[in-house]
Amino acid sequence: MSLISLKPRLSEKAYGQSQTGTYVFDVPSNSNKLTVALAVAEQYEVTVETVNIANINGKAKRTFISRRGKFVRGTRSDVKKAYVTLKEGDSIPIFAAEEEAEAKAQKAEEKAAKKAAKEKK
Repeated sequence: MSLISLKPRLSEKAYGQSQTGTYVFDVPSNSNKLTVALAVAEQYEVTVETVNIANINGKAKRTFISRRGKFVRGTRSDVKKAYVTLKEGDSIPIFAAEEEAEAKAQKAEEKAAKKAAKEKK
């Protein structure tokens, strides 16, 4: 049974870090490093080496209400992120679709290069 709910953070920066073995998750605000490590190890069946936690405060925002002609002030909700580094050789298939698309594009590029070389002869 999972201790906490993990939501993978799908961004370009997170994708870049996943290539080096560090994965980023949005976690509940009451979680700590130990509970995050246990939850990742249990859900994805991998070995966790380190966990770093970052608390991100919500930004102040304002919204215009057209009926009253006034601005309403508010804040976005706070977010807690966990950076999980895995043991060498372990991986989590979070970005599997992106990697498949990348492989398809590379295969198509090689095919086009072969065709161009064939036409050149």
